[in-house]
Amino acid sequence: MRMNKDMQITQTGLFFACNGTNEAVFEELIPEHMLTHVYGGRVSVTTADKTFSLSAGQTALFARNQLVKFTKLPEGDSPYTAVTLFFTQPFLQQFFTTIPLPKRSASHPSVVQIAPHPLLANLFDSIALYASLNEEVIPDELALLKVNEAITLLRMLDQRANNLLSDFSEPHKIDLADFMNKNFMFTISIPRFAYLTGRSLATFKRDFQKIFGIAPQKWLTEKRLEYAHFLIAEKKQKPSQAYIEAGFENFSHFTYAFRQLYGYTPSSISEPVNK
Repeated sequence: MRMNKDMQITQTGLFFACNGTNEAVFEELIPEHMLTHVYGGRVSVTTADKTFSLSAGQTALFARNQLVKFTKLPEGDSPYTAVTLFFTQPFLQQFFTTIPLPKRSASHPSVVQIAPHPLLANLFDSIALYASLNEEVIPDELALLKVNEAITLLRMLDQRANNLLSDFSEPHKIDLADFMNKNFMFTISIPRFAYLTGRSLATFKRDFQKIFGIAPQKWLTEKRLEYAHFLIAEKKQKPSQAYIEAGFENFSHFTYAFRQLYGYTPSSISEPVNK
């Protein structure tokens, strides 16, 4: 099914993505629980804990307040097309006032890959039909019906999804060293790192100094440079690819900082040595 254009309904949490035939990389802090279904192409997903792919027909539920990198890829003549539904906290709180909260387990995964099911396939086919029409927007009432249908199916089909969606807790104080070592390559601000580790900015900086003996921004730069060096020297990546994966936003800044730390440029690592 071909989607004609991107469509977004912010009030109801429904978003269509159609990125065409070019590779696209997006790094996101997921603000709300979100359900993504891929219609065509493929998306590579990198979280703090793992990397996996979603291909056409596959679906995953992502917990809010986590860092994720998406690499969206066409496959053959099929462009990357997908739909994402956001389950906002106000929506979920209202939803769960009408039904008993599930018995909660001690924890739930940050990503739940949902097994294919005919009822889910029918839901996503019906959503895709709207995107194939030349309509400016999907009426809010209809979009909200689809979001309600989606949460009802998820709760029925996967207990892990039920536990995730009914979790209204805010980030609590977690192991700072473990979190930073797993998430340093994501390009977010220091205040956002503080929030995700369950700390005020002042507490985050104080705890960080105690643990690492260095200021957060300086540590991040050096850690990213170290990782970029590994990607170029050991994984044989091009500097133009490694700097993005390591968490740098500007290639010129990356090259300058790399040379300041190592005394040579990133490109010189892979250059042949003249005899």
